[in-house]
Amino acid sequence: MKLSQIFAVSLHSLKSNKLRTFLTILGIVVGIFSIIVIMTIITMLQSSIENGVSFLSKNTFQINKFPAIHSGGPGNWQKYRNRKDITIDEFQRLKDVMKSAKYIGAEQQIGGKVIKSSTTKTNPNISVIGVTIEAYMTHNVTIAEGRNLTELDVDHSTYCCLLGNSVTTKIFPNSDPIGQIVKVDGFPIQVVGTFEPQPALFGQNMDSYIIIPITTYGAMYGKNNRSVSITIMSKSKDDYDATIESAIGYFRTIRKVPVGVDNDFDIFSNESIMGQINDITGGVKIGAIVVSIIALLAAGVGIMNIMLVSVTERTREIGVRKAVGARRMNILLQFLMEAIALCIIGGVIGIFLGVVVGNIAGSFLNAQSAVPVDWIVIGMTLCIVVGVIFGTYPAYKAANLDPIEALRYE
Repeated sequence: MKLSQIFAVSLHSLKSNKLRTFLTILGIVVGIFSIIVIMTIITMLQSSIENGVSFLSKNTFQINKFPAIHSGGPGNWQKYRNRKDITIDEFQRLKDVMKSAKYIGAEQQIGGKVIKSSTTKTNPNISVIGVTIEAYMTHNVTIAEGRNLTELDVDHSTYCCLLGNSVTTKIFPNSDPIGQIVKVDGFPIQVVGTFEPQPALFGQNMDSYIIIPITTYGAMYGKNNRSVSITIMSKSKDDYDATIESAIGYFRTIRKVPVGVDNDFDIFSNESIMGQINDITGGVKIGAIVVSIIALLAAGVGIMNIMLVSVTERTREIGVRKAVGARRMNILLQFLMEAIALCIIGGVIGIFLGVVVGNIAGSFLNAQSAVPVDWIVIGMTLCIVVGVIFGTYPAYKAANLDPIEALRYE
């Protein structure tokens, strides 16, 4: 018999026992569904996080008072809160000694502000960010209209700003914002530019901010109103790690951190944030794999049991086929294909349901839809492996039945 004929006979056998086939497939569906639905949600979250945190340019890192992602109990957070603020003077000293970096910039921000135009105003959820020119150069943002800030703006504490996209659409929905005056805490500020929209993070708007010169920020809110974030870009990818090490060494000296004592500041980049997120989701992935493997093993035992029952029920059929010339390999392949077909059908259904349900669940978290292609491949591979492992013994038993005894079987 040709392989296609054996496959056709296997499918015919599965169709003739629909209830048994359905119950056998159900175990595989549950196992594959459990892993795909979790991996779909994780993929959606990681994609949304990656798009949302990629605000730094390549080969760029930040020095901050607080870590980008907080883990641990309240005691850990209190440790970070008790750190000294990073000051403008410390930034300037670091900039003076670090000659190996391409850009070294500083920024300060305060949130919860209302931006007013002559006709309307925003909700009190806007961040006012004061920056140096170098800080702007290290961020992954694009100007939509107008111009960037200049060194003259910073040197002369010019009251000018660039608006994030959501601020622009809120207070200037039908007019050109360039040259208009907005008010922040009573200070009149001229709009000189607007930004392109940024990717959302979990569906949350990342454009609720305005950018002003850091000297203007100091004039409005005080030079040391908030801890400074220092952003550093290396000259190339090759000296990125060396630049980080140099920055840590210089800044420990500037902050007078004793030898052997942990840094009283944190370093982070796009890559480090994603690494921390992957560490958090890694445990969830391992748990999902373990649960899925257990479910698939249970389903595999069920397949073996059903196939053994099928061999017993079809003993006379096997005897007739052998009597008319079927070889052992034909019988073995037929039953092995039945087991693999059961697993593949169950896997396809489980994958489909997992992707659909995972995307529905992820949508409630405002995450972008995704299809975990790599885990789909892994899931289908597991299905085939389970089919081969648990279908081999029943197939071997069927192939080795004595044709005379099989024909006598009642």
